[in-house]
Amino acid sequence: MIKNIIFDLDDTLLDFKRGEYEGVREILKKQGAIDLDRAFTNYNEINDSIWQKIEKGYDRQPLLDNRFSDTLALMGISTDGRELEKEYRKKLDQNYYVIPGAIALLKELTELGFTLFVGTNGVANTQHSRLLGSGINQYFDMIFISEEIGFRKPDPKFFSFIINTNPEINVDNTLMIGDRLSADIQGASSIAMKNIWFNPNNELRKEDIKPTYTAGSYDDILHFLRGFS
Repeated sequence: MIKNIIFDLDDTLLDFKRGEYEGVREILKKQGAIDLDRAFTNYNEINDSIWQKIEKGYDRQPLLDNRFSDTLALMGISTDGRELEKEYRKKLDQNYYVIPGAIALLKELTELGFTLFVGTNGVANTQHSRLLGSGINQYFDMIFISEEIGFRKPDPKFFSFIINTNPEINVDNTLMIGDRLSADIQGASSIAMKNIWFNPNNELRKEDIKPTYTAGSYDDILHFLRGFS
């Protein structure tokens, strides 16, 4: 019986992509990028490669400190990547965009009796700021952020840390919901925790990772979880 639900944050409940799109393009424009669409595409390719390395255990900050400078270098623009990363981080701290329907989902799950947690990778100050600014922090009993607990998804230790915080939490009564197969679903599966892959854009499952359940919408999530309430 599922009693506890761990939610990923970015692009599962909060619209990270919207804030990213606005923040990155603003920085690139200020640095002199003319073709913003091309520059943003280059940034995404570089950023995706960086986060793949981070999920494999590479040191995060040195990689992040170079993503803007590497992007702009492709356009012949020399910049201080570390300073641009600091500027971007300030923008992320104020990215309070909530995915439409997320608050209604959290409210209904709470009313159904589920205990909700946040389980997210990221910088602690940024994630706490966004949870507070968006107003969704009120729905969660506990918040687990990789920078604070010392482990990143998909490391099994990230999920084991959550399980070990309370004797009432175990892999049989806890479920993970997230949008990233390589982080949320792979990590939960590694300790035999049930999971829901939130896939509203109907992306193809490229990785050899099999979620317990795939949801194309919040309604799909509710339909699945009502069977446990």
